Amino acid sequence: MTDTEKQPIFSERTRRELHERRVLVLDGPLDDDNGTLLTTQLIALAAENPSADISLWIHSPGGSVSSMLAIRDVMRLVPCDVSTLVLGIAYSAGQFLLSSGTPGKRRALPHSRVLMHQGSAGIGGTAVDIELQADDLRHTRDTVLGLIARDTGQPVERIFEDSLHDRWYTAQEALDYGFIDAIVQDFAEITPEVTPR
Repeated sequence: MTDTEKQPIFSERTRRELHERRVLVLDGPLDDDNGTLLTTQLIALAAENPSADISLWIHSPGGSVSSMLAIRDVMRLVPCDVSTLVLGIAYSAGQFLLSSGTPGKRRALPHSRVLMHQGSAGIGGTAVDIELQADDLRHTRDTVLGLIARDTGQPVERIFEDSLHDRWYTAQEALDYGFIDAIVQDFAEITPEVTPR
């Protein structure tokens, strides 16, 4: 088999099997396409069984702010709990989604890394356009930082200061900060359950 004939490591079959166990995976950058997919999958799984947990596994360098806010809105809207797990990295939007999980059900593998920072945006155009874009960016920043404060239990002032520059956290530091509730120690903690259809 040549390189061009190789199947992707994380195939559609694997995704489908995980989906059947109510596990969704953000693997890679969050964009409008996979953000919409994750949002609609959350809604569909919750409609299918409103009492069974949904798991969101994260290995992501971050990405779309609008997508992460939409996913969080749906995570909080659905009647079932949404547990989160960082598999390797949860940076930026990945960190936001990780800490947005149901309190008590947010976990990290022992050697995971979490990154928090303020989002950035390309601003350009006329002076009026720049002023409007800056106002919108401030509104989005304040919204995101306020939600992180709520999810972690940290004062919003500390979140603002800590997010001014890239700040990395080990799994233990993420636990101490409030991004997660536990560091995975046992396979049973993350084993997807087989739910009846």
